Amino acid sequence: MSPYLQDLNTRIAAGLARLPEPLRQRQMRYLASKQNADGGFSGRDGESDLYYTGFALRGLAALDALSPEICASAAGFLRGCLTKQTSVVDFFSFLYACVLIQATGGGDVLAGSPSDWPQRVAGALASFRTSDNGYNKSPGASSGSTYHTFLVGLCFELLGQTMPNPEDVIRFVQSRRREDGGYVEVAAMRRSGTNPTAAAIGILHLLQGPELSRDQLEPTIEYLAEMPSMEGGLRANDRIPLADLLSTFTGCWTLEQLGALDRINLDQAFHFVKALELETGGFLGGAWDEATDVEYTFYGLGSMALLYVP
Repeated sequence: MSPYLQDLNTRIAAGLARLPEPLRQRQMRYLASKQNADGGFSGRDGESDLYYTGFALRGLAALDALSPEICASAAGFLRGCLTKQTSVVDFFSFLYACVLIQATGGGDVLAGSPSDWPQRVAGALASFRTSDNGYNKSPGASSGSTYHTFLVGLCFELLGQTMPNPEDVIRFVQSRRREDGGYVEVAAMRRSGTNPTAAAIGILHLLQGPELSRDQLEPTIEYLAEMPSMEGGLRANDRIPLADLLSTFTGCWTLEQLGALDRINLDQAFHFVKALELETGGFLGGAWDEATDVEYTFYGLGSMALLYVP
């Protein structure tokens, strides 16, 4: 487990352990019920895929509900994905799922792979690097993505390797910062967003450690502190009137990393998230949403873990 992900997992698990037991139990049942016959998990429709499988396993692990049966079935699905071509997003989901299963006693999905597979994978990840020193989802992109650069950094940590040329990557991240203190996803964008800001701060944590300069990042804190909507949750950017669960989770986690979660109204934010939980389990993505899925359920659980005060 990478130090960054270990910190995130520990914080979420500790927060969830304080939640009322009926809430925990219905979310455990909801996530477990979404496992398909092939061992994977899917989104709101379609077949099992790595992305949603990763989120479901992360949610179950945070709830301490990754049973041997769930792990064994998920491991079978993951082994069936070993020979598939994947994007950076799917590869991160695959690698993280493998780590979670092994950490909970479910066996090593990669046990039959060549001994040098981490080096081979690192070489493949290097091919996603772009000329501006970021990374994108596949080789050949003209410029980097803040989000995909963050995922590649997490992949290197999961592989037990250092991200190549970290100073160049830091300069890439700095180039995505805007005057309002936030960060953008692609170079052409001028207005910051909550989620690329979270990815950018995540990269800086990966490469510089948790002791980031509070003075240097005060404008970023100010930016995120302005993102709550009248509902209490965080918006994707300052032009969007309604909050969503993804932005609420990433924004709250980033403020937590920066020691500034108290800069938003925690009670209002918690009640925004709680209103999106269904009594049958699962979370909606926002007040505008009409269905649940395992991804938004992870965001809901993560947000409640950060925001809940007994």
